[in-house]
Amino acid sequence: MARKSVNVLTGEVIEAVSLDELCRSCGVQSTWIVELIDEGILEPEGVDPSTWRFSAISITRTRIAWRLHQDLGVNRPGIAVALDLLDQRRDMHVQLQRLLHGLEGEDRD
Repeated sequence: MARKSVNVLTGEVIEAVSLDELCRSCGVQSTWIVELIDEGILEPEGVDPSTWRFSAISITRTRIAWRLHQDLGVNRPGIAVALDLLDQRRDMHVQLQRLLHGLEGEDRD
């Protein structure tokens, strides 16, 4: 089953995008995407470029990766580390919010 994501700005539901659609959406060349895949930054579904499908999160990761590279000169291994740290930060934030909401619920009892 395809994962769905809602683009908050346009309200469109994004299930998955092709390599060409990802490139157009992010303003990058397909060679850049292949480099990100080789580095483990992106993980498409499918066995070859003609059948690759990328989740909505791939759009975000590609845009962040490109900005890190273009604006700060970060190389691909550095991009991978930065994105992993951002993912960890997001996960910890979610866990903290769940914990705080759980504590708030206990205070009401």
